[in-house]
Amino acid sequence: MKSTTKKLIICLLIPLAVGGLSALLTMGSMEQFEKLNQPPLSPPSWLFPVVWTILFVLMGIASYLVLTSGDNASAVKSTLTFYGIQLVFNFFWTIIFFNLRLYLVAFVWLIILWVLILTTLIGFFRISKPAGWLMLPYLIWVAFAGYLNIAIFFLNS
Repeated sequence: MKSTTKKLIICLLIPLAVGGLSALLTMGSMEQFEKLNQPPLSPPSWLFPVVWTILFVLMGIASYLVLTSGDNASAVKSTLTFYGIQLVFNFFWTIIFFNLRLYLVAFVWLIILWVLILTTLIGFFRISKPAGWLMLPYLIWVAFAGYLNIAIFFLNS
């Protein structure tokens, strides 16, 4: 297997593993989520894993483009560090929201996550414009998740 193929697979597996592990740890929570008062524009529950899988694949491709860009090693390392941090925040948001049901804390956590995603997106964009564009759907989805999160807090408090 070529080195570039290995790098691509690893870059894809990292965000998919983060998403898969958080889904495993929050298993059964979608039934509870469906019982909550939902705001307008709430998508059906089956859509969440579909969208998140697509977003994790896009993130993996974007990180691969940055990793293999040949750009300044320091800039690549710094940007991939922010990428890793935002993945950690993504992972813990799921637990805060679904397992702990701390909806307001989850919303504040999500704002921090959104800022980290934006920082990552800007860093990716500076290194590889396609990588930056691949992160944009994720930033938009997390903004939408923020709307759902705060609305669920208010509708269920």
